[in-house]
Amino acid sequence: MAKDEKKPDAKADAKATPEAPAPKKGGMKMIGAVGVVVVAQVLITAGAFVMLGPKKTVAKVDEHALVKDDSASSVEITIIPDKDGKFPNMMSGSLWVWSAEIVVQVKQRNVEAVENTLAQRQAEIKEEVARIFARAQLSQLKEPERQTLNRQLNSVLTKIFGTDEKGESLIDRVLIPRCIGAQL
Repeated sequence: MAKDEKKPDAKADAKATPEAPAPKKGGMKMIGAVGVVVVAQVLITAGAFVMLGPKKTVAKVDEHALVKDDSASSVEITIIPDKDGKFPNMMSGSLWVWSAEIVVQVKQRNVEAVENTLAQRQAEIKEEVARIFARAQLSQLKEPERQTLNRQLNSVLTKIFGTDEKGESLIDRVLIPRCIGAQL
């Protein structure tokens, strides 16, 4: 009997039993479940911020306790009036004459200092403004908001007028209410 009995073949046994089970097709269901969990977390977090966030409040102020400080209000001072503001420019290759009015806004507490400096250094101020207009490109002079001119004038006028005891510029803002060019 021993001869008739065959020993089980290792190769045949390996073919009969599968090595690994076939992969399941539940991958899309898992991704969908994770997506639902993430969306739920976002909604819960947003809801918590809305419910626990800051509430609208109204401050109650005693109007009688408020004191108006006139020193912080602004005053406009004309640096170069329209009749004196004629500035030539030849940067485009042809002669342009720009008629401009330059005004500065100054805090009420600085008006006297600015007016004194303006009276003492009027010629220097007009010369510096004329230099700015003479060196400016035609495109800078034609800017609708005059940003380049405002920035350059603010810089020059801040140097001339200086700062107050707090280190702040005496000039709050430079205004150019009129700036018209004519090509000659």
